[in-house]
Amino acid sequence: MSHIVFLLVPGVHLLDLAGPAQVFSTAAGFGHPYTLSYIAEQPLVRTAQGLPLVAQSDWPELGPEDLIVVPGWRAPTLAGGPAIGAAFQQSLRDHHARGGTVASVCAGADALGRAGLLDGRRCTTHHDVQDELARRYPRATVIRDVLYTADDRVITSAGIASGIDLALHLVAARHGPAVAAQVARDMVVYARRNGHEPQASAMLRYRSHLDDTVHHAQDLLDARFDQPLPLSALATTVGVSERTLTRRFTRATGGITPLRYQQTLRLERAEHLISHGATVDAAARAVGFEDPRMLRRLRTREH
Repeated sequence: MSHIVFLLVPGVHLLDLAGPAQVFSTAAGFGHPYTLSYIAEQPLVRTAQGLPLVAQSDWPELGPEDLIVVPGWRAPTLAGGPAIGAAFQQSLRDHHARGGTVASVCAGADALGRAGLLDGRRCTTHHDVQDELARRYPRATVIRDVLYTADDRVITSAGIASGIDLALHLVAARHGPAVAAQVARDMVVYARRNGHEPQASAMLRYRSHLDDTVHHAQDLLDARFDQPLPLSALATTVGVSERTLTRRFTRATGGITPLRYQQTLRLERAEHLISHGATVDAAARAVGFEDPRMLRRLRTREH
C-alpha cells in the first residue's frame, strides 16, 4: 500500500493540495491502494482561499513506497512564508533517507530546501519565486520553464495546476501509462505540457489535443504497449484506415507515429525497471521487445 501524506502549512493554496489529492484519490477509486493523510503543526489550517482545513498532527508509519507532498502557500516571497518546524524538516529528511519519495508543489519547494533535500539536485518552483529559490539554495540547480522535475526521489513542480502533472507522473511511474491515462481521462485532464524535460511521460507529452480517435488509439497503446499491436489492428479498432490513423495521429501528437508512440512507452517503462535494478535484457523482455538490441538502440538515440 502507498500512503500519501500532505504536509499543510498556513496559507496553503487549495489547488496545490486538491490537484494531487484528486489524482491519487481517483487512482484509489480504480483499485490502486492509496491512502491519503493530511498533517499539520496545528489542527486547523486556513487556506489562502479562506477555507479552513482540519489536519492531524501525528505522523503515520511510512515506508519506502510512501510519499510526502508539500503543497505551496500564499506569500510574496519564500523568505516571508510560513515557518516549517524543525521536527517536520527532520521528518522529510528521515523519510527520504529511508528510501521514500518527497514532492513539492509551487512554494512547497522551499520546505524541501530547508530540509536540505534540494542540495545537489535539480528542482523547480513557481516562476515568480524561481530566482529567490536559486539564491536561497545555491547548491540546488533550479530548472526554469518546466512543469516538474524528478531527481533521486525528490520531485518538485512549478505550482498550482502543475501539481496534477506531478501526481500523474508518479502514478504513471508506479502503475504504467494506462493507469495514468485512465485517471487523467476521468479528471478530464488532457492539455498538459512538460517543456523539454525527458522525464515527462509520453502520456502527458502527447495528450495535448482534442482528437477523440487518436485518444482512443492512445488508450489502446497505453494499455497494451508491451504486446504486439499492428497498425492494421489498431486502425480497425478505432474505425479508420491505416493511412488516416497515421495522418491524424502524427498531426495530433506533433509529429510521432503510432509505432514511435508505442516505442516511447516501452522505453520509459524499461528505464523505470532498469532504475530499480533490472538488467537491460530483462527490461526489454518485460516491455515487449523480442530483441534487447532494439531497447539498446532506443536508449542510445534518446541519450
